[in-house]
Amino acid sequence: MTGKPCSLDKLRFCNRFSRELPADPITDNYCRQVSGAIFSRVQPTPVKAPALVALTDEVAELIGLSAADCDQTRLARVLSGNEILTGMDPHASVYGGHQFGHWAGQLGDGRAINLGEVLGPDDKTWTLQLKGAGATPYSRQADGRAVLRSSVREFLCSEAMYHLGVPTTRALSLVQTGDSVVRDMLYDGHAKAEPGAIVCRVAPSFVRFGHFELLAARGDLSLLETLLNFVITTDQPALGARLREGGPAERKGIYLDWFTQVCHATRDMIVHWTRVGFVHGVMNTDNMSVLGLTIDYGPYGWIDDYNPDWTPNTTDAEQRRYRFGQQAAVARWNLYQLANALYPVIQDADALQAILHTLPTSFGNARQAMMAQKLGLSHEALSHPLYGDLLDGLERLLCSQPIDMTIFYRCLIEFACQHETDADAEPGAVSLARSVAPALYPSETNGSADAHGNAVPDANNLPLFRDWEILYRQFLQIPAFNTANRRATMSAANPAFVLRNYLVQQAIDLLEQGDRTEFDTLQRLLRQPYDTLSAADKRFAARRPAWANNRAGCSMLSCSS
Repeated sequence: MTGKPCSLDKLRFCNRFSRELPADPITDNYCRQVSGAIFSRVQPTPVKAPALVALTDEVAELIGLSAADCDQTRLARVLSGNEILTGMDPHASVYGGHQFGHWAGQLGDGRAINLGEVLGPDDKTWTLQLKGAGATPYSRQADGRAVLRSSVREFLCSEAMYHLGVPTTRALSLVQTGDSVVRDMLYDGHAKAEPGAIVCRVAPSFVRFGHFELLAARGDLSLLETLLNFVITTDQPALGARLREGGPAERKGIYLDWFTQVCHATRDMIVHWTRVGFVHGVMNTDNMSVLGLTIDYGPYGWIDDYNPDWTPNTTDAEQRRYRFGQQAAVARWNLYQLANALYPVIQDADALQAILHTLPTSFGNARQAMMAQKLGLSHEALSHPLYGDLLDGLERLLCSQPIDMTIFYRCLIEFACQHETDADAEPGAVSLARSVAPALYPSETNGSADAHGNAVPDANNLPLFRDWEILYRQFLQIPAFNTANRRATMSAANPAFVLRNYLVQQAIDLLEQGDRTEFDTLQRLLRQPYDTLSAADKRFAARRPAWANNRAGCSMLSCSS
């Protein structure tokens, strides 16, 4: 140990995962197939000159770390893997997965190294994981490193999602390594050296659907049940107590209850993605957390102009398997794969199928309830015979021409509160359209603008705006909300600020030049995404500029990181 004593030396490591589950007996770090184990012990590869770029104080507090009493140089060493603290047990876990619908076999933590599990001040357990800390037995001939641009994106997005209220892993720190990493950003044969970086990710657990899939595919049923029992005991205390107290006859019911909870957590995560317009981009089963946390931020993006067919992933540009409007269906498909992996232990296909059969209705009902919040409607609206028509009409309107989703819903707050008492008033041809004009992008057929420089609807779309406005005003008459309640409900469901790709790319460009101004501003704004932005910050809530439409990193992204 070097440096003065600080809260780093007081971190309490419990390391349940590596203590209770079987380890790979081979300790040499080389690429290989690993069976009969859940993880391999491996040390991070030292970097040349670690420098702390950012630390999330509130995440540090979760694990009992106070940055104020730590030497920044030492903190960077620890959070880059250059210094291993007493009690840490570095390891990489092994799992498989379906990638773009196809079984990929063994995958594993190819550039993620878990430092260990820490008990926070409240005795809650958190896993610390370094992404980009070097090669592991699962790196598949890669270098195990990460570049600054992808690390900035992961660091910022993890925290942005948390403050939006979306279940997610957290980001403790961002460290530049002082090393160069060669990547081909566009996969076009133009690889170049980029600055390297490491993110420390934090979550109660990083167990994925793929952990269970790999064991089932290999027929290692004893280890499959061991992992299942461990996950239930550590992640779900109530179910864990039943598991400890009950006998073998009760286990099947407990396993089914756990799977049901995974389904519900996954559903809730996807509904939140839909609410804020987030597209994950790589919903492979190895990127699905059994806790229902958003995990592995790669080629993600927030929708700018509303388009259910949009994907941020260049690798998925042709198939669009993971497009915005398909994410709920893919989540259900992934849950089917998890059920298949659990079947050898549960041995009850009918019971598993019964749970799976509830998913379309469960997902649909959760989405409808979420949409009522976005529209400022009470729960009574869900049973209205025309509620389905209201949502269908809104979908047609949003798809009729380029309309910024985030800005549209924020504009709708003012419209709803101004028109909630005049359902029988003459709506006019463009009343709604005028209210949401700041959300409209100029279209190919209509580039005209109003007096404020906002686009106006295409003439042939005016009936869509008029008809939906008439129906929406009827729903605004349901006497359950007053103006204050409606505004509060809509403001809590519809963010004013989302971490648009082009904003992050601008921050990355400047950070690579040593200017952290935009990076720091984004860190500040993402902490209060539902607040109305100040005049000085309005540009961060504006429509995507035309120059960003096709620029690399500003719309679609590759998996190169």
